[in-house]
Amino acid sequence: MNTSLSNRKISVRKLPALITIATVSVFALAGCGASPSDKTGAAGIGCVDSGKASEAVKVTGKANAEPTVKFESPLTAEATEVSVVTEGKGNAVKTDDIVELGFSVYNANTGEKMNAGGFGDELGAPITLAKDSSVFPALMKGVACATYGSRVAVVAPPADAFGDQGNEELKVSPKDNIIFVIDVKNEIPPRANGEDQKPEDGLPTVALAKDGAPTVTIPEADAPTELKSAVLKKGDGATVSEANTVVMHYSGVVWSTGEVFDQTWGKSGPTPLSLAAVVPGFSQGLVGQTVGSQVMIVIPPELGYGAEGQPAAGIKGTDTIVFVVDILAAG
Repeated sequence: MNTSLSNRKISVRKLPALITIATVSVFALAGCGASPSDKTGAAGIGCVDSGKASEAVKVTGKANAEPTVKFESPLTAEATEVSVVTEGKGNAVKTDDIVELGFSVYNANTGEKMNAGGFGDELGAPITLAKDSSVFPALMKGVACATYGSRVAVVAPPADAFGDQGNEELKVSPKDNIIFVIDVKNEIPPRANGEDQKPEDGLPTVALAKDGAPTVTIPEADAPTELKSAVLKKGDGATVSEANTVVMHYSGVVWSTGEVFDQTWGKSGPTPLSLAAVVPGFSQGLVGQTVGSQVMIVIPPELGYGAEGQPAAGIKGTDTIVFVVDILAAG
């Protein structure tokens, strides 16, 4: 999200058992080494062959559950290698797909498990298979030529992972290879796909671009003094609870100016947000809604950023803010 919002309450969820998208989106795909395969997958990424390193990663366990991963460390590869552990029966991943992943991550040099999660019924991490994606090259290469339902093992040198600076917080040195074991779970819809609902009088209007990006027009009227939540499209998916993390597209607008202060549209794709880590009005407006819905939330100052506002985002302490949210997945 916009850094103006990351310092208070609306922030990208730190998935407790995963490397977050904020972490894995450190290096751009540009500049990746050449692939040993002559086939091309999603986003124009060359398909990567297996090799001695990836084949040395032994992966066992039931489908959809977190796997048992064994290997002898240190394990290194000159270029990223990908071995298919289980071939999925779903369709091939395509360019611009938003792919939900479960994954385990290991330091191949020390043998230490770094993170794991998103397996089974857990909500996985979404990555977008776009040509301009900033997701780790190792993850992109692991997924680009896969089918949905597959499990793959990836061994990546620093160039396709944390680069020559490593990651001190995760105890990754500049020379450490990384192992990803990835479940290619599901395709997440790129926009709300629910049934259109009748607009509510007195609230902002929303016009959608071809890709689903909203333009919000504020009416010439005073902002509501209470929280308002209006369903613009009604989805038929699972009901959102206050304990959920929600994968969403959103756009935030200041009522007094009509200016957008933050949005996911036009950036790297939908983001997962924990409803425990957002301003109260945002959470209250989404709880009880259903996956596939598009919801407008009008948040008065006391349920938003309070008397302090968010000056860096152009939000004053007296400002009402408006969000249009596409609920794409929840768990």
